[in-house]
Amino acid sequence: MIVVMKVGTPELEINRVGEELTTWGLTPEKIVGQSKVVIGLVGETASLNPEQIQEVSPWIETVLRVEKPFKRVSLDYRHGQPSDVVVPTPNGDVVFGLNNPIVIVAGPCSVENEEMIVETATRVKAAGAKFLRGGAYKPRTSPYDFQGHGESALELLAAARDASGLGIITEVMDTADLDKIAEVADVIQVGARNMQNFSLLKKVGAQSKPVLLKRGMSATISEWLMAAEYILAAGNTNVILCERGIRTFDREFARNVLDLSVIPVLRSLTHLPIMIDPSHGTGKAEYVPSMAMAAIAGGTDSLMIEVHPNPAKALSDGPQSLTPDAFDRLIPELAVIGKAVQRWETPVPVFA
Repeated sequence: MIVVMKVGTPELEINRVGEELTTWGLTPEKIVGQSKVVIGLVGETASLNPEQIQEVSPWIETVLRVEKPFKRVSLDYRHGQPSDVVVPTPNGDVVFGLNNPIVIVAGPCSVENEEMIVETATRVKAAGAKFLRGGAYKPRTSPYDFQGHGESALELLAAARDASGLGIITEVMDTADLDKIAEVADVIQVGARNMQNFSLLKKVGAQSKPVLLKRGMSATISEWLMAAEYILAAGNTNVILCERGIRTFDREFARNVLDLSVIPVLRSLTHLPIMIDPSHGTGKAEYVPSMAMAAIAGGTDSLMIEVHPNPAKALSDGPQSLTPDAFDRLIPELAVIGKAVQRWETPVPVFA
């Protein structure tokens, strides 16, 4: 349920309304907009009559029900306004959100060694990336595949950040590793295989670092948003949703089906920022540029693109990784679309 206060409502009255509704067994959450204040009500509201709440104060403009099972994630909860996720990085704050430039995230699937990760970081930074992605802990289908170097890889990510100034995005697989990952990561990623690991979602929701939540490979949009609701319900409102492709019946030509329709669908449902991962979404490097351009045209807030200095020798996901040179060539192509939709920030680098 949402309580919309009238323009100019005194702060004391807003606080009084919140205190009164707390006595009803509800949890009021104040959301300050440009001209109005909205109070989101979490709790058992099904039996409440909106007119009862309307009588609490003459400063209440209207009371609305949120019909969807996800409440804090709902666009209604923000009174129709998108929210930004602001991430401090060594080079300044980076903002993920609808009314901001597209944020490029790039890097290898796994951190392999210091030379490789530092080289990749400096190259993608020069091309225009704002964040370095790289896995220290890797969930793999086979127990015999490379699982990541673990804690030692976190030290290498820190070295890459020092060398490049990029923010760091890396995945957490286990609650036991969360604290040490949070010491290095600027954004903590919950991967597709852990999207419904509810104990993990609660833990990442209880800490302060922004969270990147990838869609499960067979998850519906409602299931994905309910997973995000776990994080917000635990206290962390800084969540970015990442579409990374879903599994369907046809896997002969592409690794997954990249569901670009989620962009307009999510815009109608949630205030959270959106990221598209065309690398996992297709599984083939040659398909990444066209899907990345399509995602920008479709309205994404961010792109995650895998880049590796030598994809043929990558320990994981080599076939879907661009070389740094290919990434350099891609950025000006993305800029053409980004400028057309007024979502591009910096001049396009020129590479020899």
